[in-house]
Amino acid sequence: MNRTPKTLLVLALVAVVGMAFRVSWNALRDVARAIGADHTAATLYPFVVDGLMALALVATLVLTADARRFALRVLGTYTAASLVLNYVHGLVPALHQGSVDWGRLADWDPANWALVLLATSLPVGSIYFGSDLVAKVLHHRPAPTVNKDESTEIVSNRSMAEQGEPAPEPRVVNAVPIPRAVQVGFLKSTVALKPLPAIEPVPERSTSTVAADSTRPRRATGRVPDVARSARPKRTPAELLEEARTASADWPDAHLTADRLRKAVHTSAEKARGLRDTLIAERAA
Repeated sequence: MNRTPKTLLVLALVAVVGMAFRVSWNALRDVARAIGADHTAATLYPFVVDGLMALALVATLVLTADARRFALRVLGTYTAASLVLNYVHGLVPALHQGSVDWGRLADWDPANWALVLLATSLPVGSIYFGSDLVAKVLHHRPAPTVNKDESTEIVSNRSMAEQGEPAPEPRVVNAVPIPRAVQVGFLKSTVALKPLPAIEPVPERSTSTVAADSTRPRRATGRVPDVARSARPKRTPAELLEEARTASADWPDAHLTADRLRKAVHTSAEKARGLRDTLIAERAA
């Protein structure tokens, strides 16, 4: 709703409440005179009853929880009391001219005593309940409102360290250690090995995937057929050494590495390192 309709609605409500208060003020003033109030007290009496109703209504709009329920009880009690006194004013025509006897609001004595007690206790109740409502309103602290969208965006934009969650530690799998220096033969000189190329870590497989793979039945594999086997005959260490001597005969000492020997004679890295150590020892001797 726009601002202009809201303003008109509030003004209309104030006008209706003001006219209703004027009607109730006439009845409550006559009742106050009947219970012995002077002219000034009778004029102020309607403000005591209906004024506390307005105060309780405002407190109801401000307070919450138990304090709000207390304000609603006060509003309901004083509304009922004002209604009863207005009803009595309509039933007793003598109250209109002020010719009724003091302290006489009904012909039946028990009803008269109850009405007089009600009319005289309302000012005292206004002092107590009005002070209590004002204290509750002054000490009320409204709960801060948080926009859910903004709070979600703030949490998502925060880093894991700011959110109090430990950052996952990097885990390296299949790390290859760098080989140490090797002393060859009777020489005390140390030959530096060529560092191996860096191997990227292989990501770990999740537990659920490993568990699923482990439960799969493996098919039994039979004997590898002769056609699938390598046709190259198995060489003895002496034959490998002879091939290595022939392949590296014209190599300088700086090029005599295990990797070059492995590629030249087509053997494994472990055997290539043994061939390299043997050839270096032969050249040194």
